[in-house]
Amino acid sequence: MTNHPDTLTAFTAGMVQQLYQSGVENVVISPGSRSTPLALMFAEHPNIDMHINIDERSAAFFALGMAKAANKPVALLCTSGTAAANYYPAIIEAKYSRIPLIVITADRPHELREVGAPQAIDQIQLYGNHVKWFVDLPIPENDDSVIRFVQSSMKRGVMTALESPAGPVHFNVPFREPLIPDLVKAHSYFQSTVQDFEIGTKRLSSHSLEELAHQLDDKEKGLIICGPMENGDHVKAILNLAKKLQFPILADPLSYMRSGLHNEVIECYDSFLKVQDFQQKFKPDCLIRFGAMPVSKTLTQYIQQHEEIPHWIIDPGRGWRDPISRGTHTLYVDESSFCIDIMNFLQKRTSSKWLINWKKANEKVKLVLENENKLLSHTTINEVNLFSTLKTSLPPSSTILVGNSMPIRDMDTFFHQSDHQMTVMANRGANGIDGVVSTALGISALKRDTFLLIGDISFFHDLNGLLAAKMYKLNLTIIVINNNGGGIFSYLPQSKHPTHFEELFGTPTDIDFQSIVEEYGGKFERVRTWADWLTSIDDAQEHRGLAVIEVVTNRQESVDIHRSFFDAVSQEIRNWLETEES
Repeated sequence: MTNHPDTLTAFTAGMVQQLYQSGVENVVISPGSRSTPLALMFAEHPNIDMHINIDERSAAFFALGMAKAANKPVALLCTSGTAAANYYPAIIEAKYSRIPLIVITADRPHELREVGAPQAIDQIQLYGNHVKWFVDLPIPENDDSVIRFVQSSMKRGVMTALESPAGPVHFNVPFREPLIPDLVKAHSYFQSTVQDFEIGTKRLSSHSLEELAHQLDDKEKGLIICGPMENGDHVKAILNLAKKLQFPILADPLSYMRSGLHNEVIECYDSFLKVQDFQQKFKPDCLIRFGAMPVSKTLTQYIQQHEEIPHWIIDPGRGWRDPISRGTHTLYVDESSFCIDIMNFLQKRTSSKWLINWKKANEKVKLVLENENKLLSHTTINEVNLFSTLKTSLPPSSTILVGNSMPIRDMDTFFHQSDHQMTVMANRGANGIDGVVSTALGISALKRDTFLLIGDISFFHDLNGLLAAKMYKLNLTIIVINNNGGGIFSYLPQSKHPTHFEELFGTPTDIDFQSIVEEYGGKFERVRTWADWLTSIDDAQEHRGLAVIEVVTNRQESVDIHRSFFDAVSQEIRNWLETEES
Protein backbone atom coordinates (compact mmCIF):
# COMPACT_ATOMS: atom_id res chain seq x y z
CA MET A 1 0.00 0.00 0.00
CA THR A 2 1.33 3.44 -0.92
CA ASN A 3 2.43 5.63 1.99
CA HIS A 4 0.45 8.83 1.44
CA PRO A 5 2.75 11.24 3.36
CA ASP A 6 5.78 9.94 1.43
CA THR A 7 3.95 10.39 -1.85
CA LEU A 8 2.84 13.89 -0.90
CA THR A 9 6.39 14.75 0.15
CA ALA A 10 8.06 13.53 -3.05
CA PHE A 11 5.49 15.31 -5.18
CA THR A 12 5.50 18.72 -3.47
CA ALA A 13 9.21 18.78 -2.58
CA GLY A 14 10.03 18.00 -6.21
CA MET A 15 7.81 20.87 -7.31
CA VAL A 16 9.36 23.40 -4.95
CA GLN A 17 12.95 22.31 -5.61
CA GLN A 18 12.50 22.58 -9.37
CA LEU A 19 11.01 26.05 -8.99
CA TYR A 20 14.04 27.08 -6.95
CA GLN A 21 16.47 25.53 -9.42
CA SER A 22 14.67 27.42 -12.19
CA GLY A 23 15.24 30.77 -10.49
CA VAL A 24 12.29 31.28 -8.12
CA GLU A 25 13.65 32.76 -4.90
CA ASN A 26 10.49 34.34 -3.44
CA VAL A 27 6.98 33.09 -2.77
CA VAL A 28 3.93 34.98 -1.50
CA ILE A 29 1.42 32.78 0.35
CA SER A 30 -2.11 33.47 1.54
CA PRO A 31 -3.25 31.17 4.37
CA GLY A 32 -5.59 28.30 3.56
CA SER A 33 -6.19 24.62 4.27
CA ARG A 34 -6.08 22.91 0.87
CA SER A 35 -2.75 24.56 0.01
CA THR A 36 -1.14 23.19 3.21
CA PRO A 37 1.25 20.69 1.53
CA LEU A 38 2.87 23.30 -0.67
CA ALA A 39 2.77 26.05 1.97
CA LEU A 40 4.70 23.83 4.39
CA MET A 41 7.15 22.82 1.68
CA PHE A 42 7.86 26.42 0.67
CA ALA A 43 8.28 27.35 4.34
CA GLU A 44 10.74 24.49 4.86
CA HIS A 45 12.89 25.22 1.78
CA PRO A 46 16.16 26.81 2.98
CA ASN A 47 16.68 29.06 -0.05
CA ILE A 48 13.23 30.45 -0.82
CA ASP A 49 12.05 33.57 1.01
CA MET A 50 8.44 33.34 2.10
CA HIS A 51 6.03 36.24 2.57
CA ILE A 52 2.56 35.81 4.07
CA ASN A 53 -0.21 38.10 2.85
CA ILE A 54 -3.70 37.38 4.15
CA ASP A 55 -5.69 39.21 1.46
CA GLU A 56 -5.26 37.36 -1.83
CA ARG A 57 -5.78 40.45 -3.98
CA SER A 58 -3.10 42.32 -2.07
CA ALA A 59 -0.89 39.21 -2.08
CA ALA A 60 -0.97 38.98 -5.86
CA PHE A 61 -0.03 42.63 -6.34
CA PHE A 62 2.69 42.28 -3.70
CA ALA A 63 4.17 39.39 -5.68
CA LEU A 64 3.86 41.44 -8.85
CA GLY A 65 5.82 44.26 -7.21
CA MET A 66 8.57 41.86 -6.16
CA ALA A 67 8.80 40.38 -9.66
CA LYS A 68 8.85 43.88 -11.15
CA ALA A 69 11.68 44.94 -8.84
CA ALA A 70 13.77 41.78 -9.29
CA ASN A 71 12.95 41.18 -12.95
CA LYS A 72 12.59 37.53 -11.90
CA PRO A 73 9.62 35.20 -11.46
CA VAL A 74 7.88 35.14 -8.08
CA ALA A 75 5.62 32.29 -6.95
CA LEU A 76 2.13 32.90 -5.61
CA LEU A 77 0.18 30.30 -3.61
CA CYS A 78 -3.40 30.21 -2.32
CA THR A 79 -6.06 27.72 -1.32
CA SER A 80 -9.05 26.63 -3.40
CA GLY A 81 -12.26 28.53 -4.10
CA THR A 82 -12.74 32.27 -4.44
CA ALA A 83 -9.29 32.86 -2.94
CA ALA A 84 -7.94 32.12 -6.41
CA ALA A 85 -10.44 34.52 -8.02
CA ASN A 86 -8.99 37.39 -5.98
CA TYR A 87 -5.68 36.96 -7.85
CA TYR A 88 -7.35 37.95 -11.11
CA PRO A 89 -6.70 41.74 -11.20
CA ALA A 90 -2.97 41.28 -10.58
CA ILE A 91 -2.75 38.48 -13.13
CA ILE A 92 -4.33 40.74 -15.74
CA GLU A 93 -1.79 43.45 -14.89
CA ALA A 94 1.07 40.93 -15.04
CA LYS A 95 0.01 39.77 -18.50
CA TYR A 96 -0.18 43.23 -20.02
CA SER A 97 2.85 44.66 -18.22
CA ARG A 98 4.87 41.51 -19.00
CA ILE A 99 5.73 40.49 -15.44
CA PRO A 100 6.64 36.83 -14.74
CA LEU A 101 4.45 35.25 -12.05
CA ILE A 102 4.15 31.57 -11.12
CA VAL A 103 0.54 31.30 -9.92
CA ILE A 104 -0.25 28.14 -7.94
CA THR A 105 -3.80 27.47 -6.82
CA ALA A 106 -4.62 24.48 -4.64
CA ASP A 107 -7.79 22.61 -5.59
CA ARG A 108 -10.16 19.90 -4.41
CA PRO A 109 -9.52 16.46 -5.90
CA HIS A 110 -11.47 15.58 -9.03
CA GLU A 111 -14.15 13.62 -7.17
CA LEU A 112 -15.06 16.74 -5.14
CA ARG A 113 -15.42 19.10 -8.11
CA GLU A 114 -18.88 20.24 -9.18
CA VAL A 115 -20.65 18.01 -6.65
CA GLY A 116 -21.51 20.63 -4.04
CA ALA A 117 -18.34 20.27 -1.94
CA PRO A 118 -17.47 23.37 0.12
CA GLN A 119 -14.88 25.88 -1.13
CA ALA A 120 -14.86 24.25 -4.56
CA ILE A 121 -15.28 26.27 -7.74
CA ASP A 122 -14.33 25.57 -11.34
CA GLN A 123 -10.63 26.49 -11.39
CA ILE A 124 -9.83 25.00 -14.79
CA GLN A 125 -8.61 27.81 -17.07
CA LEU A 126 -9.76 30.19 -14.34
CA TYR A 127 -7.74 33.09 -15.75
CA GLY A 128 -8.51 32.37 -19.40
CA ASN A 129 -6.16 34.01 -21.88
CA HIS A 130 -4.62 36.20 -19.20
CA VAL A 131 -2.01 33.54 -18.43
CA LYS A 132 0.55 32.31 -20.93
CA TRP A 133 0.16 28.67 -19.94
CA PHE A 134 -2.14 26.59 -17.73
CA VAL A 135 -1.71 23.08 -16.30
CA ASP A 136 -4.10 21.12 -14.13
CA LEU A 137 -1.58 18.89 -12.38
CA PRO A 138 -2.40 15.30 -11.44
CA ILE A 139 -3.25 14.10 -7.96
CA PRO A 140 0.05 13.31 -6.15
CA GLU A 141 1.12 9.72 -6.68
CA ASN A 142 4.27 7.75 -6.00
CA ASP A 143 5.35 7.18 -9.58
CA ASP A 144 8.66 8.31 -11.10
CA SER A 145 7.06 9.33 -14.38
CA VAL A 146 4.53 11.55 -12.56
CA ILE A 147 7.25 13.18 -10.44
CA ARG A 148 9.34 13.85 -13.57
CA PHE A 149 6.29 15.28 -15.33
CA VAL A 150 5.62 17.65 -12.42
CA GLN A 151 9.24 18.80 -12.29
CA SER A 152 9.33 19.23 -16.05
CA SER A 153 6.13 21.28 -15.84
CA MET A 154 7.68 23.55 -13.21
CA LYS A 155 10.73 24.16 -15.40
CA ARG A 156 8.58 24.75 -18.45
CA GLY A 157 6.35 27.10 -16.48
CA VAL A 158 9.26 29.28 -15.37
CA MET A 159 10.70 29.28 -18.90
CA THR A 160 7.31 30.27 -20.30
CA ALA A 161 6.86 33.01 -17.71
CA LEU A 162 10.30 34.45 -18.53
CA GLU A 163 10.28 34.07 -22.30
CA SER A 164 9.51 37.36 -23.99
CA PRO A 165 6.89 38.63 -23.66
CA ALA A 166 7.11 37.67 -20.01
CA GLY A 167 3.91 37.02 -18.10
CA PRO A 168 2.03 34.79 -15.64
CA VAL A 169 1.54 31.03 -15.80
CA HIS A 170 -0.98 29.04 -13.76
CA PHE A 171 -0.65 25.67 -12.04
CA ASN A 172 -3.79 24.18 -10.50
CA VAL A 173 -2.85 21.50 -7.96
CA PRO A 174 -5.46 19.11 -6.52
CA PHE A 175 -4.77 17.51 -3.14
CA ARG A 176 -6.54 14.74 -1.22
CA GLU A 177 -6.49 14.63 2.56
CA PRO A 178 -4.49 14.14 4.70
CA LEU A 179 -2.55 17.25 3.74
CA ILE A 180 0.61 16.98 5.88
CA PRO A 181 3.87 15.95 4.14
CA ASP A 182 6.99 14.62 5.90
CA LEU A 183 9.15 17.72 6.34
CA VAL A 184 12.17 15.74 7.54
CA LYS A 185 12.30 13.67 4.37
CA ALA A 186 11.70 16.77 2.26
CA HIS A 187 15.28 17.95 2.75
CA SER A 188 16.66 15.04 0.80
CA TYR A 189 14.76 16.32 -2.23
CA PHE A 190 16.02 19.86 -1.64
CA GLN A 191 19.60 18.64 -2.15
CA SER A 192 18.93 17.22 -5.58
CA THR A 193 20.02 18.90 -8.81
CA VAL A 194 17.18 19.04 -11.27
CA GLN A 195 16.58 20.31 -14.78
CA ASP A 196 18.13 23.62 -15.87
CA PHE A 197 17.44 25.86 -18.87
CA GLU A 198 18.60 28.95 -20.74
CA ILE A 199 16.68 31.44 -22.89
CA GLY A 200 18.47 33.06 -25.83
CA THR A 201 17.86 36.39 -27.57
CA LYS A 202 16.23 37.07 -30.92
CA ARG A 203 18.39 38.65 -33.66
CA LEU A 204 17.85 39.66 -37.28
CA SER A 205 19.89 38.35 -40.19
CA SER A 206 22.62 40.50 -41.71
CA HIS A 207 20.57 40.73 -44.91
CA SER A 208 17.53 42.13 -43.05
CA LEU A 209 19.67 44.57 -41.08
CA GLU A 210 21.37 45.83 -44.22
CA GLU A 211 18.00 46.45 -45.91
CA LEU A 212 16.64 48.27 -42.88
CA ALA A 213 19.77 50.40 -42.59
CA HIS A 214 19.48 51.31 -46.25
CA GLN A 215 15.96 52.66 -45.58
CA LEU A 216 17.48 55.08 -43.05
CA ASP A 217 20.15 56.43 -45.42
CA ASP A 218 18.13 59.45 -46.54
CA LYS A 219 16.19 59.96 -43.30
CA GLU A 220 17.36 63.04 -41.40
CA LYS A 221 14.26 63.84 -39.36
CA GLY A 222 13.71 60.60 -37.50
CA LEU A 223 12.45 60.10 -33.98
CA ILE A 224 13.18 57.29 -31.55
CA ILE A 225 10.25 56.83 -29.19
CA CYS A 226 10.79 54.90 -25.97
CA GLY A 227 7.61 53.97 -24.14
CA PRO A 228 7.28 51.95 -20.92
CA MET A 229 9.86 49.15 -20.80
CA GLU A 230 10.21 46.18 -18.49
CA ASN A 231 13.77 47.02 -17.42
CA GLY A 232 16.69 49.32 -18.19
CA ASP A 233 18.92 46.74 -19.88
CA HIS A 234 18.62 48.40 -23.29
CA VAL A 235 19.22 52.05 -22.40
CA LYS A 236 22.87 52.18 -23.44
CA ALA A 237 22.31 50.48 -26.79
CA ILE A 238 19.37 52.77 -27.70
CA LEU A 239 21.36 55.85 -26.70
CA ASN A 240 24.24 54.76 -28.95
CA LEU A 241 21.86 54.21 -31.87
CA ALA A 242 20.33 57.68 -31.39
CA LYS A 243 23.78 59.26 -31.26
CA LYS A 244 24.81 57.58 -34.51
CA LEU A 245 21.58 58.54 -36.29
CA GLN A 246 21.37 61.99 -34.64
CA PHE A 247 17.72 61.31 -33.83
CA PRO A 248 16.00 62.69 -30.70
CA ILE A 249 14.73 60.12 -28.19
CA LEU A 250 11.27 60.99 -26.88
CA ALA A 251 11.57 59.25 -23.52
CA ASP A 252 8.55 58.16 -21.48
CA PRO A 253 9.08 58.35 -17.68
CA LEU A 254 8.81 54.53 -17.60
CA SER A 255 11.45 53.98 -20.28
CA TYR A 256 14.42 54.18 -17.86
CA MET A 257 15.81 56.87 -20.21
CA ARG A 258 15.29 59.79 -17.82
CA SER A 259 17.73 58.34 -15.30
CA GLY A 260 20.96 60.25 -15.86
CA LEU A 261 21.68 63.12 -18.25
CA HIS A 262 21.65 62.13 -21.93
CA ASN A 263 22.22 64.53 -24.81
CA GLU A 264 19.70 62.93 -27.20
CA VAL A 265 16.87 62.47 -24.69
CA ILE A 266 13.83 64.76 -24.95
CA GLU A 267 11.41 64.49 -22.02
CA CYS A 268 9.24 67.64 -22.30
CA TYR A 269 7.49 66.60 -25.52
CA ASP A 270 4.10 66.27 -23.81
CA SER A 271 4.15 70.04 -23.20
CA PHE A 272 5.45 71.47 -26.47
CA LEU A 273 3.67 68.97 -28.75
CA LYS A 274 0.42 70.57 -27.57
CA VAL A 275 1.46 73.59 -29.65
CA GLN A 276 0.03 73.11 -33.14
CA ASP A 277 2.63 75.43 -34.69
CA PHE A 278 5.38 73.12 -33.48
CA GLN A 279 3.63 70.00 -34.79
CA GLN A 280 3.21 71.56 -38.23
CA LYS A 281 6.83 72.69 -38.45
CA PHE A 282 8.43 69.52 -37.05
CA LYS A 283 7.20 66.55 -39.04
CA PRO A 284 9.30 63.37 -38.82
CA ASP A 285 10.27 61.26 -41.81
CA CYS A 286 10.57 58.00 -39.82
CA LEU A 287 9.82 56.59 -36.37
CA ILE A 288 11.59 53.84 -34.43
CA ARG A 289 9.63 52.78 -31.37
CA PHE A 290 10.73 50.69 -28.38
CA GLY A 291 8.52 49.53 -25.52
CA ALA A 292 4.78 49.92 -25.03
CA MET A 293 2.77 52.92 -26.18
CA PRO A 294 3.84 56.05 -24.30
CA VAL A 295 1.81 57.51 -21.45
CA SER A 296 1.37 60.84 -23.24
CA LYS A 297 -1.87 61.10 -25.20
CA THR A 298 -0.45 64.17 -26.95
CA LEU A 299 2.49 62.15 -28.25
CA THR A 300 0.20 59.34 -29.38
CA GLN A 301 -1.93 61.82 -31.34
CA TYR A 302 1.22 63.29 -32.90
CA ILE A 303 2.31 59.80 -34.02
CA GLN A 304 -1.13 59.13 -35.49
CA GLN A 305 -0.80 62.09 -37.84
CA HIS A 306 2.13 60.49 -39.67
CA GLU A 307 0.84 57.33 -41.28
CA GLU A 308 2.76 57.87 -44.52
CA ILE A 309 6.24 57.39 -43.02
CA PRO A 310 8.19 54.26 -41.97
CA HIS A 311 7.25 53.34 -38.40
CA TRP A 312 9.25 50.48 -36.90
CA ILE A 313 8.06 48.74 -33.74
CA ILE A 314 10.88 46.86 -32.00
CA ASP A 315 9.55 44.13 -29.71
CA PRO A 316 11.39 41.01 -28.52
CA GLY A 317 8.07 39.37 -27.66
CA ARG A 318 5.27 38.12 -29.82
CA GLY A 319 2.92 40.86 -28.69
CA TRP A 320 1.24 43.48 -30.82
CA ARG A 321 2.04 46.97 -29.57
CA ASP A 322 0.28 48.98 -32.24
CA PRO A 323 -3.10 50.20 -30.93
CA ILE A 324 -3.12 53.09 -33.41
CA SER A 325 -2.36 50.89 -36.47
CA ARG A 326 0.50 53.04 -37.71
CA GLY A 327 3.31 50.49 -37.64
CA THR A 328 4.86 49.67 -41.03
CA HIS A 329 7.40 47.17 -39.67
CA THR A 330 7.02 45.00 -36.56
CA LEU A 331 10.40 43.51 -35.70
CA TYR A 332 10.45 40.66 -33.18
CA VAL A 333 14.02 41.17 -32.05
CA ASP A 334 15.92 41.86 -28.85
CA GLU A 335 16.20 45.63 -28.42
CA SER A 336 19.90 45.78 -27.57
CA SER A 337 20.84 43.29 -30.28
CA PHE A 338 18.90 45.28 -32.86
CA CYS A 339 20.62 48.55 -31.95
CA ILE A 340 24.10 47.04 -31.83
CA ASP A 341 23.70 45.02 -35.02
CA ILE A 342 22.14 47.70 -37.22
CA MET A 343 24.81 50.24 -36.26
CA ASN A 344 27.32 48.13 -38.17
CA PHE A 345 25.47 49.08 -41.37
CA LEU A 346 24.91 52.78 -40.62
CA GLN A 347 27.10 55.70 -41.57
CA LYS A 348 28.04 58.01 -38.73
CA ARG A 349 26.40 61.43 -39.05
CA THR A 350 27.52 64.90 -38.03
CA SER A 351 25.44 67.15 -35.80
CA SER A 352 21.82 67.54 -36.85
CA LYS A 353 19.80 70.76 -36.87
CA TRP A 354 16.72 68.57 -36.42
CA LEU A 355 18.06 67.24 -33.10
CA ILE A 356 19.31 70.69 -32.03
CA ASN A 357 15.85 72.22 -32.50
CA TRP A 358 14.12 69.48 -30.52
CA LYS A 359 16.59 70.13 -27.72
CA LYS A 360 15.88 73.86 -27.89
CA ALA A 361 12.14 73.24 -27.54
CA ASN A 362 12.88 70.94 -24.61
CA GLU A 363 14.91 73.63 -22.84
CA LYS A 364 12.20 76.23 -23.44
CA VAL A 365 9.73 74.11 -21.48
CA LYS A 366 12.18 73.65 -18.62
CA LEU A 367 12.67 77.41 -18.45
CA VAL A 368 8.91 77.99 -18.30
CA LEU A 369 8.58 75.41 -15.53
CA GLU A 370 11.34 77.07 -13.55
CA ASN A 371 9.63 80.46 -13.90
CA GLU A 372 6.23 79.02 -12.97
CA ASN A 373 7.66 77.53 -9.79
CA LYS A 374 9.25 80.86 -8.90
CA LEU A 375 5.94 82.60 -9.55
CA LEU A 376 4.20 80.28 -7.12
CA SER A 377 6.97 81.15 -4.64
CA HIS A 378 6.67 77.65 -3.20
CA THR A 379 4.23 78.95 -0.62
CA THR A 380 1.63 76.39 -1.65
CA ILE A 381 2.08 72.75 -2.53
CA ASN A 382 0.64 71.57 -5.83
CA GLU A 383 1.24 68.83 -8.36
CA VAL A 384 3.44 70.99 -10.59
CA ASN A 385 6.07 71.94 -8.03
CA LEU A 386 5.80 68.57 -6.27
CA PHE A 387 6.56 66.44 -9.33
CA SER A 388 9.08 68.84 -10.85
CA THR A 389 11.26 68.79 -7.72
CA LEU A 390 11.16 65.06 -6.96
CA LYS A 391 14.61 64.60 -8.46
CA THR A 392 16.04 66.88 -5.77
CA SER A 393 13.65 65.95 -2.94
CA LEU A 394 14.30 62.19 -3.00
CA PRO A 395 17.52 60.17 -2.60
CA PRO A 396 19.55 59.85 -5.84
CA SER A 397 19.02 56.08 -6.13
CA SER A 398 15.30 56.07 -5.33
CA THR A 399 12.80 53.63 -6.81
CA ILE A 400 9.52 55.45 -7.46
CA LEU A 401 6.26 53.67 -8.17
CA VAL A 402 3.70 56.07 -9.65
CA GLY A 403 -0.03 55.51 -9.45
CA ASN A 404 -2.24 55.69 -12.52
CA SER A 405 -4.77 58.37 -13.41
CA MET A 406 -3.23 61.83 -12.81
CA PRO A 407 0.05 60.94 -10.98
CA ILE A 408 1.62 59.14 -13.95
CA ARG A 409 0.58 61.98 -16.26
CA ASP A 410 2.11 64.58 -13.97
CA MET A 411 5.22 62.44 -13.78
CA ASP A 412 5.38 62.40 -17.56
CA THR A 413 5.04 66.18 -17.82
CA PHE A 414 7.06 67.44 -14.88
CA PHE A 415 9.67 64.80 -13.95
CA HIS A 416 12.71 65.63 -16.05
CA GLN A 417 16.19 64.21 -16.50
CA SER A 418 18.77 64.57 -13.75
CA ASP A 419 22.14 63.09 -12.96
CA HIS A 420 20.45 60.90 -10.35
CA GLN A 421 19.93 57.22 -11.08
CA MET A 422 16.26 57.07 -10.15
CA THR A 423 14.05 54.22 -11.31
CA VAL A 424 10.42 55.01 -12.15
CA MET A 425 7.83 52.23 -12.32
CA ALA A 426 4.05 51.97 -12.72
CA ASN A 427 1.36 49.37 -13.33
CA ARG A 428 0.70 50.41 -16.93
CA GLY A 429 -0.34 47.02 -18.24
CA ALA A 430 -4.05 47.53 -17.56
CA ASN A 431 -3.65 51.08 -16.18
CA GLY A 432 -5.73 50.18 -13.12
CA ILE A 433 -5.79 52.05 -9.82
CA ASP A 434 -6.22 48.87 -7.72
CA GLY A 435 -3.42 47.05 -5.96
CA VAL A 436 -0.89 49.88 -6.29
CA VAL A 437 -0.06 50.06 -2.57
CA SER A 438 0.66 46.32 -2.46
CA THR A 439 2.78 46.57 -5.61
CA ALA A 440 4.88 49.29 -3.98
CA LEU A 441 5.29 47.22 -0.83
CA GLY A 442 6.44 44.27 -2.92
CA ILE A 443 9.04 46.49 -4.54
CA SER A 444 10.14 47.84 -1.15
CA ALA A 445 10.79 44.28 0.05
CA LEU A 446 13.70 44.16 -2.42
CA LYS A 447 14.65 47.81 -3.05
CA ARG A 448 15.94 50.47 -0.68
CA ASP A 449 14.59 54.02 -0.83
CA THR A 450 11.23 53.09 -2.33
CA PHE A 451 8.56 55.77 -2.77
CA LEU A 452 4.95 55.58 -3.94
CA LEU A 453 3.13 58.56 -5.45
CA ILE A 454 -0.58 57.87 -5.51
CA GLY A 455 -3.97 59.60 -5.58
CA ASP A 456 -6.40 59.37 -2.68
CA ILE A 457 -8.92 57.15 -4.52
CA SER A 458 -6.25 54.65 -5.56
CA PHE A 459 -4.83 54.68 -2.01
CA PHE A 460 -8.29 53.91 -0.66
CA HIS A 461 -8.61 50.97 -3.08
CA ASP A 462 -5.74 49.08 -1.45
CA LEU A 463 -5.65 50.05 2.23
CA ASN A 464 -5.65 46.32 3.10
CA GLY A 465 -2.21 46.13 1.51
CA LEU A 466 -0.71 48.17 4.35
CA LEU A 467 -0.74 45.08 6.56
CA ALA A 468 2.35 43.75 4.77
CA ALA A 469 4.28 46.86 5.82
CA LYS A 470 3.38 46.18 9.46
CA MET A 471 4.09 42.44 9.31
CA TYR A 472 7.49 42.72 7.62
CA LYS A 473 8.53 46.18 8.83
CA LEU A 474 8.97 47.30 5.25
CA ASN A 475 10.46 50.71 4.52
CA LEU A 476 8.15 52.61 2.18
CA THR A 477 7.23 56.27 1.91
CA ILE A 478 3.79 56.84 0.39
CA ILE A 479 2.96 60.31 -0.93
CA VAL A 480 -0.84 60.56 -1.20
CA ILE A 481 -2.02 63.44 -3.36
CA ASN A 482 -5.40 64.05 -1.78
CA ASN A 483 -7.75 66.26 -3.78
CA ASN A 484 -10.71 64.40 -2.26
CA GLY A 485 -11.86 62.56 -5.34
CA GLY A 486 -11.12 61.56 -8.90
CA GLY A 487 -8.98 64.49 -10.01
CA ILE A 488 -8.46 63.31 -13.57
CA PHE A 489 -12.13 63.78 -14.42
CA SER A 490 -11.71 67.53 -13.89
CA TYR A 491 -9.57 67.53 -17.07
CA LEU A 492 -12.09 65.57 -19.13
CA PRO A 493 -15.25 66.67 -20.98
CA GLN A 494 -17.42 65.46 -18.08
CA SER A 495 -16.25 68.45 -16.03
CA LYS A 496 -18.12 70.81 -18.33
CA HIS A 497 -21.41 69.20 -17.27
CA PRO A 498 -21.75 69.88 -13.53
CA THR A 499 -25.03 68.02 -13.10
CA HIS A 500 -24.17 64.78 -11.28
CA PHE A 501 -20.42 65.42 -11.80
CA GLU A 502 -19.44 65.12 -8.15
CA GLU A 503 -21.72 62.13 -7.58
CA LEU A 504 -20.52 60.13 -10.60
CA PHE A 505 -16.97 61.33 -11.24
CA GLY A 506 -15.65 63.56 -8.46
CA THR A 507 -16.66 60.96 -5.84
CA PRO A 508 -15.27 62.68 -2.74
CA THR A 509 -14.73 60.21 0.10
CA ASP A 510 -13.92 62.63 2.97
CA ILE A 511 -11.79 59.91 4.59
CA ASP A 512 -9.27 60.83 7.28
CA PHE A 513 -6.40 58.47 6.50
CA GLN A 514 -4.38 59.28 9.61
CA SER A 515 -6.01 56.82 12.00
CA ILE A 516 -5.93 54.08 9.34
CA VAL A 517 -2.22 54.54 8.67
CA GLU A 518 -1.41 54.63 12.38
CA GLU A 519 -3.44 51.45 12.93
CA TYR A 520 -0.98 49.72 10.59
CA GLY A 521 1.97 51.14 12.53
CA GLY A 522 2.77 53.89 10.04
CA LYS A 523 3.96 57.45 10.54
CA PHE A 524 1.48 59.99 9.13
CA GLU A 525 1.97 63.64 8.14
CA ARG A 526 -0.50 65.98 6.45
CA VAL A 527 0.98 68.88 4.49
CA ARG A 528 -0.62 71.91 2.86
CA THR A 529 2.38 74.21 2.28
CA TRP A 530 5.72 73.93 0.53
CA ALA A 531 7.64 74.35 3.80
CA ASP A 532 5.64 71.53 5.41
CA TRP A 533 6.40 69.29 2.41
CA LEU A 534 10.16 69.81 2.65
CA THR A 535 10.15 69.03 6.35
CA SER A 536 7.93 65.97 5.95
CA ILE A 537 9.88 64.38 3.10
CA ASP A 538 13.13 64.81 5.04
CA ASP A 539 11.58 63.27 8.16
CA ALA A 540 10.14 60.36 6.15
CA GLN A 541 13.55 59.45 4.77
CA GLU A 542 14.98 59.21 8.28
CA HIS A 543 12.03 57.09 9.45
CA ARG A 544 12.34 53.31 9.26
CA GLY A 545 9.11 51.59 8.35
CA LEU A 546 5.92 52.89 6.74
CA ALA A 547 5.59 56.66 6.31
CA VAL A 548 2.60 58.33 4.66
CA ILE A 549 2.65 61.98 3.60
CA GLU A 550 -0.76 63.30 2.63
CA VAL A 551 -0.41 66.28 0.29
CA VAL A 552 -3.69 68.20 0.34
CA THR A 553 -4.55 69.93 -2.94
CA ASN A 554 -7.65 71.42 -4.54
CA ARG A 555 -8.97 69.89 -7.76
CA GLN A 556 -10.00 73.11 -9.46
CA GLU A 557 -6.84 74.94 -8.40
CA SER A 558 -4.79 72.08 -9.86
CA VAL A 559 -6.61 72.37 -13.18
CA ASP A 560 -6.00 76.14 -13.23
CA ILE A 561 -2.29 75.74 -12.45
CA HIS A 562 -1.85 73.10 -15.16
CA ARG A 563 -3.60 75.29 -17.73
CA SER A 564 -1.51 78.30 -16.75
CA PHE A 565 1.64 76.26 -17.28
CA PHE A 566 0.58 74.95 -20.70
CA ASP A 567 -0.51 78.44 -21.78
CA ALA A 568 2.93 79.77 -20.83
CA VAL A 569 4.62 76.93 -22.74
CA SER A 570 2.51 77.60 -25.82
CA GLN A 571 3.42 81.28 -25.79
CA GLU A 572 7.13 80.56 -25.30
CA ILE A 573 7.25 78.00 -28.11
CA ARG A 574 5.34 80.25 -30.52
CA ASN A 575 7.65 83.17 -29.76
CA TRP A 576 10.68 80.97 -30.38
CA LEU A 577 9.31 79.67 -33.68
CA GLU A 578 8.58 83.21 -34.85
CA THR A 579 12.14 84.23 -33.98
CA GLU A 580 13.54 81.26 -35.89
CA GLU A 581 11.57 82.20 -39.00
CA SER A 582 12.53 85.88 -38.95
